Amino acid sequence: MSEILLVSLLSLAFLIVASLALYAGRLLFLLKRQNQQEKGNRLRREAHIRQSIRTIALAVEQQQCDLSEASIRLCVLMENLSDREDYAALYPALHELYSRVSHMPTHDAWKALSKADRRRMEMERQEHETELESRILKETHLLKQRV
Repeated sequence: MSEILLVSLLSLAFLIVASLALYAGRLLFLLKRQNQQEKGNRLRREAHIRQSIRTIALAVEQQQCDLSEASIRLCVLMENLSDREDYAALYPALHELYSRVSHMPTHDAWKALSKADRRRMEMERQEHETELESRILKETHLLKQRV
C-alpha cells in the first residue's frame, strides 16, 4: 500500500471515530437534559400532591369535606407519593374508611341507583364516618403537618 493511501485511510478512520464520539457526546448531553426535566416534573408533581393532601386535610379539619370523600382522595394521593412510606400503617382510620366506602358507586352510577339503595348506602357511609370520625380527625391533623 502506498503511503498516501494509508494516510488517507487513517484520516478517514479518525474522522469517523471523531464524528461518532461527537454524536455520542450529543446524545449523552440530550439524555442528561431529559433526565433533569423528568426529575423537575417529578418534583413538581410530588409538591402538587403534597399540597393537595394538606388542602384536603385542612378541609376535613374545617368540616368542609365529607370524611368518606376525604379518605378516598387522601388514600389515592398518598399511594402516588414517591417516598414509599406505609401510609396505611401511619393512618389506619383513613385507610379503614377508604376500604369500607371505596366500593360504593359515584357520579352517574350513583344516580342510576334506586332511591332506596342510595339511602341504604348513605346510611352505611354515615355509620362508618361516625365510628371513625375522631380517629380520622386526629390523623388528618397529623397528616397535614407531616406531609
